[in-house]
Amino acid sequence: MKFGLCLGFTDRSETPDVVARKCEELGFESMFTGEHPIIPVVAGAIIALGNSVMPEYYERIPDPFISLTVAACATRRLRLGTGVCLAAERHPIILAKEVATLDYYSGGRFILGVGGGWLREETEIMGSDFRRRWIVVREYVRAMKELWSRDEASFEGEFVRFPPVKCWPKPVQKPNPPVYICSGAGPNFDRRLKDTVAVANGWMPTGLTPEQLAAEVNKLKKMCAEAGRDFSSIEITILGQAATDRAEARKQIEQYQAAGATRMLFLLTPIPPGRADAAITPIGEAYLR
Repeated sequence: MKFGLCLGFTDRSETPDVVARKCEELGFESMFTGEHPIIPVVAGAIIALGNSVMPEYYERIPDPFISLTVAACATRRLRLGTGVCLAAERHPIILAKEVATLDYYSGGRFILGVGGGWLREETEIMGSDFRRRWIVVREYVRAMKELWSRDEASFEGEFVRFPPVKCWPKPVQKPNPPVYICSGAGPNFDRRLKDTVAVANGWMPTGLTPEQLAAEVNKLKKMCAEAGRDFSSIEITILGQAATDRAEARKQIEQYQAAGATRMLFLLTPIPPGRADAAITPIGEAYLR
């Protein structure tokens, strides 16, 4: 089992280099961060957070690729990922360039976790159709794989098309950095599993119990068999809350490993300046010792 953190950064939080160094020092395998390029002032989709007040830090999240570049420069072994990149809100050629560049300069340590997003107004302001955002994500992933793997790449799709072009640098990881489909708890898991089988190297669900994860992994195995896809090539990462009690952590590890997970990512809100050791060390002691 691999262990990592998935946390936010802001202009008021501890910086990515400090957090990444602490993660690597303690023995974590990875650090992920997400994005919201903008937060609309009026957002009906707030209901997705249970009618609660949207966390203020959502408004202050920096660009994840620059944050992860800062982290990459401060570490040597730590894997770095997006959890999630809102791919439908980005131009796929520019996104492919950013991903390849970060993977190149980090020595092949990047993981691209992609999601469709839940905030309708944000998606629409950024120029994408919220109802079809996952169709866009799948097509963009296919287009980016062409750019990453071919010296002269072309693509003809519904949402993106380009004639033969050259796009460098190429990623260190061949044929491409791992692409994970990220999905929150909800009614569309089957669709996200199909997306994983179709275009991804991994699946990253949030908030599933071990029993729920095991049931979904069994579905994924069947879908792989039907599609002629090797299930063992797909990595399962579960995102959730960490326990600080060692006994509870051991229990979680055993249960999620039995359910099919190969990585556990622990969700954290932005860490205040000077508090990285206090926030991260107890998790490391519970899971890594």
